[in-house]
Amino acid sequence: MRWRTQIASGQVRVLLIDECHLLWGDACGYVWGQTNQRIDVPIASERQRQTYYGAFDYGSKQFYVQAYDAGNTDNTIAFLNYLRSLDEPARLLVIWDGASYHRSHQLREFLAAINAGLPYEDWKIECIRFAPHAPEQNPVEDIWLQAKQFIRKFFMLCKSFAVVKYLFEFVTHQQYFTFDKAFMYG
Repeated sequence: MRWRTQIASGQVRVLLIDECHLLWGDACGYVWGQTNQRIDVPIASERQRQTYYGAFDYGSKQFYVQAYDAGNTDNTIAFLNYLRSLDEPARLLVIWDGASYHRSHQLREFLAAINAGLPYEDWKIECIRFAPHAPEQNPVEDIWLQAKQFIRKFFMLCKSFAVVKYLFEFVTHQQYFTFDKAFMYG
């Protein structure tokens, strides 16, 4: 890999990125009960949702989460700027899926402006895509799943969607993840 030395020295940070759309209904899973009894699980509003952008730092195994109103180009650029602010001198190698807002004209213009005049090996942000339709390649998918499972385990605490969001952020933001998939790329 051409970045190995720079990654090891901290000059390049490898960030695996994904978005998650948390729904109020995600707090509900299944429950066990008598086979002859119906068990109702209250959902106050199925329309309540929160979009999160998450970045898994492959070197440190730390996860960063930011809430946004939607997954779109403007919020993607805002998230990339947030990630740059965490370690300004480091270059970012972003690995993500092929969402339309990861490929938009506006995002390409943003990257061109950030990298303007720099030789390729000095670009501030470089983006690489995972294979299409291959969520199993991205450890962030597992982090989202773990967070949603945590929320379901503590459903009894989730009296409002604000609590659901708080728990989701509590179990993800700036946490360290060391499950097997967190090491799958060497």
